[in-house]
Amino acid sequence: MAKAFWIDQEFDRDRDGRYAVHVRKNLEEFEWGDIAPVRFACAAWRLATPPSLTPGYVRWDRRILEATCHRNTWDGTLYARVRLVSPLPEELTRSRAWWRDRGWLGWQETFGQYVEPSQQDLARIPFLRASLLVEAPVPLEDLPPEPEGPHDEVEQSAHRAVTVLARELNALVSPVLDQLGA
Repeated sequence: MAKAFWIDQEFDRDRDGRYAVHVRKNLEEFEWGDIAPVRFACAAWRLATPPSLTPGYVRWDRRILEATCHRNTWDGTLYARVRLVSPLPEELTRSRAWWRDRGWLGWQETFGQYVEPSQQDLARIPFLRASLLVEAPVPLEDLPPEPEGPHDEVEQSAHRAVTVLARELNALVSPVLDQLGA
């Protein structure tokens, strides 16, 4: 099974724990005083991924365009939003009648990464890029409790939260990527 998400421990270690330093420099991203770990975990994830940290402390499969974590406003639980590159639906690949010689292009790749078309490209060529949006609840059981404040081992709790989120999202999204690659 392909890994959808992983923590780049080696890159982080080679740069003197840059994620922990990034967390410490961005303590204003965290809100304190919640009994649930959700807000803290979402902030830790945000700080571990692009564009906040580039390259990310959390890395992901090249077919993943974005991965975010959110607090559900209905009940306070945690859910993830992951947008994936997808092949066109079969209805569009079965026949090219809709094509009408317009030269449609799909996802472009640069150095193995899927990229959005430039404004110059959009002025000349039509694009049809399929993607899938995964929105799913994430279990809270293994998340660390929210620290009591900015002096309560925030970096260690952030590391733990991001590790748990990467594991849970990997379990959620990897089978989807495997099926898309089949």
